[in-house]
Amino acid sequence: MSAPITVLIVDDHAVVRSGLRAYLETQPDLEVVAEAASGREAVQLAAEHVPDVVLMDLVMPEMDGVEATRRIRDASPRTRVVVLTSFHDDVHIFPAIKAGALSYLLKDIGPEELGEAVRAAARGEAVLHPRVAARLADELRGAWTAGINPYAELSARERDVLRLVAEGRSNAEIAAQLVLSEKTVKSHVSNILSKLHLADRTQAAVFAWREGLMRS
Repeated sequence: MSAPITVLIVDDHAVVRSGLRAYLETQPDLEVVAEAASGREAVQLAAEHVPDVVLMDLVMPEMDGVEATRRIRDASPRTRVVVLTSFHDDVHIFPAIKAGALSYLLKDIGPEELGEAVRAAARGEAVLHPRVAARLADELRGAWTAGINPYAELSARERDVLRLVAEGRSNAEIAAQLVLSEKTVKSHVSNILSKLHLADRTQAAVFAWREGLMRS
């Protein structure tokens, strides 16, 4: 008999973790090795247990699921991350996939579907909730693959902010230069990441340089 698939459950709600564990432990081929209540704890436990699969919530305290996914994948490329969340909007889907999540599920799926998704992930096979799959398909058919300027949806102010992000400026430095509040700058940065489907400031900076915005 082969070794069971090891699973790390990550969710800041104890009742969710308990429910997931209760079901997964009924499956003889699945083994829950640990639970984490935050992204930071998830990274620590993933390093300790090196699970086959991580069931990852996205919105959590201390460190969100996107950053935790990125760090776990960097530290343990063999570990597969399955996002299990209530959110299916662009600002969550694209950063999670870019961070290295293999699968993206919503919490309305049934337990049997969840079990099969975990098994598929252990084999390196992606499983996407139908809403998420439809959104990704729309994106593939959309403006980026059509060669349209990816900055078309950015406002002039957002382009200014992106240029300064690409120069390595902090929010405080950007605020001072553009005569804005730090809260406004933070909002602009969030909008930029959402519109460009990027996970963090580093990706935004690389993208700006690669796409020639710094030369315009």
